[in-house]
Amino acid sequence: MTETPNAGPPTPLPAAPAPPTVSVVGPGEGETVLLGTTRMRILEDGGTTGHRLGIAESVIAPHTPGPPQHRHAGHDEGFYIVSGSVRFTVGDEEHDAVAGTLVVVPPGAPHTFANVRDEPAVMLSTFTPDPYVRYFRELRDLHAGSEAVTPEAQLRLMHRYATEPAEAPAPGPS
Repeated sequence: MTETPNAGPPTPLPAAPAPPTVSVVGPGEGETVLLGTTRMRILEDGGTTGHRLGIAESVIAPHTPGPPQHRHAGHDEGFYIVSGSVRFTVGDEEHDAVAGTLVVVPPGAPHTFANVRDEPAVMLSTFTPDPYVRYFRELRDLHAGSEAVTPEAQLRLMHRYATEPAEAPAPGPS
């Protein structure tokens, strides 16, 4: 029987990857962002999902107008109505979305939403990928600043997140 010479210490095995982190956000937890009469609770800012997905819950006060109609070039948005009713305007069409309705807005589609009813509406929103969550944080900070918020300042913020007013032409193919 022939012995094999010792070739040195064995090569260490690569370290096992860290297990995925599971995020659990309970009632009343998460980051609260106040945007006028709308209270947004950021449930997932992308930190757990590799920045593939952001999720927020919004409570929209009665008779709250939404943002100007706009379009996003960089992300999809999903809106699930938990309670109440939210009016979505997509181009020239209006859709009254009641509890249990899902609205998905792909990049380039003009849209806005508002609560035109007498009761609050609760809406769960998704952003894929997640950077638009940071937009809401910056919008909050812009409105909390000591100077009046100008339309130009709001447009600059929108541009940083690949968002344009709906009057602008739809983005062409890249």
